Amino acid sequence: MNAVALQLRDYRLTTAEILYHMPDHPGLLQTFVWQEYDLAPKFPELRRFLNFWSSNLEGKLHSVKVANQKIISASDWMNTDCELTLH
Repeated sequence: MNAVALQLRDYRLTTAEILYHMPDHPGLLQTFVWQEYDLAPKFPELRRFLNFWSSNLEGKLHSVKVANQKIISASDWMNTDCELTLH
């Protein structure tokens, strides 16, 4: 399904900052950024990705920060007091 169709179904652009322990040096943390269209607040796509990570990758998860933004929304309306025209 394309991005516009997902947005019309209330999917939001979701970004996750994932901190994980490096497999060879567990005392060090590395960052991975994941971005996909997902449904808030349950985030099924992100959960599926994190389950895949936990079961298939060696880097143990430390923390996940999630942000999401609805892209298609009512436009902002602003009342203007005057209009200037430049030639």
